[in-house]
Amino acid sequence: MTFLPTRVQPTAAHRPSALRSLPLLAPVLVLGVLRAGEAQAHHLMHLLHLQTSPLGGFLSGLAHPVLGPDHLLFLLALSLVGLRHRSGWMLALLGTGLGGSLLGLLLPGLPGAEALVAFSLVIVALLLLGRLDRRLLLPAFALHGYVLSASVLGWTTAPVSFYLLGLLISQASLLLLSLQGLRRLAPALPAATVRSLAAGLLGCGAAWTWSALVG
Repeated sequence: MTFLPTRVQPTAAHRPSALRSLPLLAPVLVLGVLRAGEAQAHHLMHLLHLQTSPLGGFLSGLAHPVLGPDHLLFLLALSLVGLRHRSGWMLALLGTGLGGSLLGLLLPGLPGAEALVAFSLVIVALLLLGRLDRRLLLPAFALHGYVLSASVLGWTTAPVSFYLLGLLISQASLLLLSLQGLRRLAPALPAATVRSLAAGLLGCGAAWTWSALVG
């Protein structure tokens, strides 16, 4: 009597690491598609035709990082870095981002700012691969803050102040939520998964940088 070998279904432990990383890669892919067809106006004031006011500024500040796929993906990617460090590192990033926004209000018009923001994803990817120092995140976050201030140039003091407050709350919430969610989903990411995520970020960052440069 002969026995045909039974086909063993692979369990989660036996699946290739690339397959196990697909749920984590999904936000990278989705945001990449969104950014590819994104119109540059992702400001809540423009989308809802709100009047310039403290309330409108606050709501716009809350929504702006979420409506901009490049900013959102950058914040989500930082949670991967946060897995290796204490939560206190976020305070330095948030403070630097606020300083960048204030600098953008005082000295606007930095050439190539949008391309540099897109390139910040490449920086995070190389950092995850161990090729760069994490201190480079400080100027990268400041650059994001600088670009986020461009949409409120010409506003009066009160709406701008509330916009910056909303921006600070939104960025802090996104960092905390993504970090806590990632710690529960995958408290110890395999090296292969980190490399897969870094590759996705590297591809998005390079493509968006090229798109910003060529217009």
